[in-house]
Amino acid sequence: MAIDVLSGFRLEWPITDDVAALRAGVRAFGTGAGLTGKRLMDLVIAANEAATKALEHGGGGTLIAWSDAGGVSLEIVDVTGALTMAYWTVDAGPDLLSGQDIGFWLLRQLCDEIRLDDSDGSTRLHLRFHHRARQNGGRRVSA
Repeated sequence: MAIDVLSGFRLEWPITDDVAALRAGVRAFGTGAGLTGKRLMDLVIAANEAATKALEHGGGGTLIAWSDAGGVSLEIVDVTGALTMAYWTVDAGPDLLSGQDIGFWLLRQLCDEIRLDDSDGSTRLHLRFHHRARQNGGRRVSA
């Protein structure tokens, strides 16, 4: 399913147990916004991880996608406010043998920028994907 995404165009999906439908929609949106290859896969995987975290920790929410000249943004809105900065405190990679949740670590690896705003009782997790990945591999995470 190909769509042509105009700069500034926004789409919203409810975050429900049907994460496969959300992934398909985000993939179509990313393709229409000009993402290809690894960038497109990063977008889809990050959308899946963020939606899964919203379901696990907050019970759902909304995923909003939009594009501009530089890339694609996803915003996960968790009205329960369960996705707090506490999830972003581990800087090292996950210890896979401990059973530690790797979802938030993975998001930091995939996204070019991450912002979290949990100042009003709800949480808005903003994930940014440039058309081209950063050359230095660095990621910006901010509150």
